[in-house]
Amino acid sequence: MIEYGQFCPVSKAAEVLGERWTFLIVRGLLGGATRFNTIHRGVSKISPTVLNKRLQELEAAGILVKKRIPDQRGYEYHLTECGRDLGPLVMGLGEWGMKWARSTMSDEELDVQLLMFDISNRINPEGLPGGRTLLKWRYTDLDEHDRWWIKVEGDVDLCTDHPGGEVDINFVTDLRTMTEVWIGDLSLREARASKRLMITGPTACLSNLSRWLPLSAFSGIRPGEMGKG
Repeated sequence: MIEYGQFCPVSKAAEVLGERWTFLIVRGLLGGATRFNTIHRGVSKISPTVLNKRLQELEAAGILVKKRIPDQRGYEYHLTECGRDLGPLVMGLGEWGMKWARSTMSDEELDVQLLMFDISNRINPEGLPGGRTLLKWRYTDLDEHDRWWIKVEGDVDLCTDHPGGEVDINFVTDLRTMTEVWIGDLSLREARASKRLMITGPTACLSNLSRWLPLSAFSGIRPGEMGKG
């Protein structure tokens, strides 16, 4: 654990949250991830060993509790009141990053697992017809993790294997295009008009796309002007 040796509450908070990956793990927990594999999907470049260590550190700090899943093997991780209070801090950090720390995304920064995790967390079932709706994404530029499904049936489930049944809405695109649309660097209208993103499905669903598939919570934040007083 990092130690700064100061009484300042900023330094004390940094001691708890300043280790690599910790903020991103909290981001996933705030987004509703509770299972180890789901949390890992949101920070796919961390090793399972380090993720387990960070979760243990967050538990020791009182930010989460680890609970055995009833009648199953394995555990779930749930934020405490202390952990939930980090919500505004994480949102504020993301808003600052969108305004002041943005740059052209390198190919190495594109992460389909994080992207699909975010998309699934933002799905609004109330904007879709009742019953079961199955969404499919196909990424034309990927060799691995190129197909994803989101099943909406009361709950929203992100799947890496076809869950069965007929697909209702298809998305065909490349990873950079979908990421740029997601964070607001490329408009959905422009992406579709240029055929970089193709969406097919019932007209009733596509006409209110923004209602059931709102973009990233940070998508409306424009870059600041560096050096401006």
